[in-house]
Amino acid sequence: MPMRVAIAQINPKLGDLQANMALYEAKIRQGGEAGADLLLFPELSLTGYFLRDSVPDVALTTRSPEMKKLKELSRALPFVAGLVEESADHRFFNAAVYFEDGEIRHLHRKVYLPTYGMFDEQRYFARGDRVRAFDSKFGRLAILICEDLWHTSTIYLAALDGARAVLCPSSSPLRGIVDGQAQDDNARYWEMINRTYAETFSLFMLYGNRSGFEDGVGFWGGSEIVDPFGQRLAKAKYYDEDFIVSEVALEAVRRKRTMSPLLRDEDIDLTINELMRIRERPATAVAVQKFKGSKVQGPRKPKKSRRGR
Repeated sequence: MPMRVAIAQINPKLGDLQANMALYEAKIRQGGEAGADLLLFPELSLTGYFLRDSVPDVALTTRSPEMKKLKELSRALPFVAGLVEESADHRFFNAAVYFEDGEIRHLHRKVYLPTYGMFDEQRYFARGDRVRAFDSKFGRLAILICEDLWHTSTIYLAALDGARAVLCPSSSPLRGIVDGQAQDDNARYWEMINRTYAETFSLFMLYGNRSGFEDGVGFWGGSEIVDPFGQRLAKAKYYDEDFIVSEVALEAVRRKRTMSPLLRDEDIDLTINELMRIRERPATAVAVQKFKGSKVQGPRKPKKSRRGR
């Protein structure tokens, strides 16, 4: 039976948990009024993105009052929240949490932290160390956060782990207009990989980006829902706040995977073996080189004088 998925393309206030919590409540009500079954919020939308040294100030633990409030809100409508999570050992993670029926059902810590150009996440956040699909009342899902999806290994792992839909909270900024096009170059790339991943791995791509400006940086919006055949089911506005809803029939995943059984035919042992070989290759090469060098550079015998012959 199809479910109705909504994406809240919002413009959160930097560092203002209270204001953003109110925004969450408003969008959850809007989702309920629209008949949505599941709602996706953007990356770090409960805190704002360019937090820098204020990361510890907005971090939440599982015992935080805000977490308890989010659990309660999920009784009305399951949703994915983007927030800063503080672990028991006081590390801070760029996290996305799936709330359902008053409980935390899954927590994903961003595994790839961009630290180049305008990005400096690795300076303030710890890296996640796992990619897992999880069971929800709608079926098996996975969450990957923004930069995670720029590494094909993550979507590959999620698909092999049984995900029929991947939810991607994002805070993707404007990266410049090219070739005189009205569309941002970053947007064109995201739209390409969303369609490619959906078709290649026969799953739904639910991409939720934010909008607005923060610390002088703009975000292009353009959230979308793409089905396993690469067809776009819903598309949000570029640059502005928006709210989109679409029916998602996870049964379409079965139909596509029957027609194109690429995951069925995937040789996981081959992949594991080749990755092990590649991982060991640099260390082996260095060791061999050192060994050869030690033989060449070892103690040398004194040369005999020609006169002594």
